Parts: sequence; structure tokens; C-alpha cells
Amino acid sequence: MARRQHLTLAVLLVFIVLMSISYLFSGPSSFKPHAPTLKSGREAEVPLREVGKPTDQQPTAAPPSADPKSDFKIDLDAIPNLSEGDSIAPKLENATLKAELGRATWKFLHTMVAKFPDKPTDNDRKTLESFFHLFGRLYPCGDCARHFREMLQKYPPQTSSRNAAAGWLCASHNVVNKRLNKPQFDCTKIGDFYDCGCGDDKKGKGPSKKEKREIW
Repeated sequence: MARRQHLTLAVLLVFIVLMSISYLFSGPSSFKPHAPTLKSGREAEVPLREVGKPTDQQPTAAPPSADPKSDFKIDLDAIPNLSEGDSIAPKLENATLKAELGRATWKFLHTMVAKFPDKPTDNDRKTLESFFHLFGRLYPCGDCARHFREMLQKYPPQTSSRNAAAGWLCASHNVVNKRLNKPQFDCTKIGDFYDCGCGDDKKGKGPSKKEKREIW
């Protein structure tokens, strides 16, 4: 009886040893744990991962362009089209403010053309002409701007040179003076009337400040 028990124990020990050896030589790959999976609607297995735990393969973002370019572009050829339309500003009812605005505006315009190049480029000429057309819509006196646009249609801006631009603006100013029953100004003296700081030309005796206000 005792011999049979020893034989049974020996068989069990041999079996345990064989199983241990088989486990050691089987390799870790066959017992590698798998992540739990989630089946989608198409029976495709989608592995789950913990929140905050990176996956084995991260999506690679495209590197930023070395020379980024904006899609915003200005079409200078389309600028003259902006001049089409009515005055943007409403009518200016206050006569005092209208007169003050007019004097300041004419001084600005005459000084601006006095700085215009003697030999302007095509771009210079286009810029000045576009300015006057846009000015005819943006001037903050609606009825004044409307009259100015009507004058532009009849007498287009002259931009071939500084003298041409200054002479055209002076003649246009006299058109406005005539409509307002104001005296005409001698355009040959326009260079002496507005000091643009362009040179050291000697100025003769011009009208007083009071006379300037009355004329313009």
C-alpha cells in the first residue's frame, strides 16, 4: 500500500516538472495579454485605451509652412468701382460747420496736389485719380459730395504732372465758388496761396487771412 502511494506521488511530481518545462520553453508571445476590444457597427475590433495613456502610433501633424502667405489680396484695378454709388454721409445741415469743413478740406487738397510729383508714374496717377473718386463718396457732407461727383464726371481729374493736378483742382474750386456765389481765384497764384513746404520760392504780397477765408 505504501509503495503504491509513493508511485502515485512520483508520477505527479514528474507531471508537474514536465508542465513547468513546457511553460518555460513556450515563450512570452503566446501569453501576451491583449487589450480589451470594442466592436463597431461593422464588427471591426477597436482597441480601448485609458484616458491620458498614449497609443502606440500617434497621428503626425503636418509641419507648418516655412513661408505662410495670406489669402487677403487687394485688387487695385477694382478700386475705381468703389466710387460708384451715392454719398455715404448724410446732408450736413449746420452752415457754420459746413463752411469750416470746406475751408479745411480745400487747404488739404491744394496742399496735397502741391506735393504731387512733377513726373508721376502710372501708379501715382492712378492713385490720385482713385483718391478723388473715393473722396466724392466719403466727404462728410452728403450734398457737397454729390456736387463734387457731378463735377468729376464733367471735368475728370488731370494727373499728368503736378502743375496739371494743381491747375485742375484750382479750376474745380472756382466751379464750386461760382455755384456758391463766391469770387473767382486767380489760379496762376495758387502756388503762392498755399505753402506746402516744397521750396524756398519768394512769395509776393498775397491776400490777408481774412481775404483768404472770404475767397475760399
